Amino acid sequence: MSQQSRAIVQDAWKAFASHDADRIAAVFTEDAEWLAPPGNATAVALGGPSHLVGRKEIVRFLAEDFLRFFVRDVTVTFHGIYADGERVIVEETMTATLANGNHYANDYCFVFELRDGLIHRVREYMDTARGHRMVFGEAEARYDGSA
Repeated sequence: MSQQSRAIVQDAWKAFASHDADRIAAVFTEDAEWLAPPGNATAVALGGPSHLVGRKEIVRFLAEDFLRFFVRDVTVTFHGIYADGERVIVEETMTATLANGNHYANDYCFVFELRDGLIHRVREYMDTARGHRMVFGEAEARYDGSA
């Protein structure tokens, strides 16, 4: 099961990279969730939530919003993919050029929970202070969610 789970997540990353809504939708359950840290720079900059609920919302983010924010030179370097049953952990670094022209580089850890061969839940972890510095500059790096 672990090897199959790993392959499902690797195929999902290919779908994400395509930004094709139908391909992305095909890897998620209808009631999927994507949980990122509250107040992360991407959510703040896009004026959107850090907790996406439902396949439709996740697909919209990956197929549309992602491209409005990370506009070019998007590169993902995988450092490890680990699977145990229906749980897969991905360590990676993503670099890109942002819509504001800033260079972006941050480390991520994703925990994928699968159900019936599809992604049911994603928990995303990153250095949120680093993300804020790259997106908004030093002044915004002190964002603590209370502003």
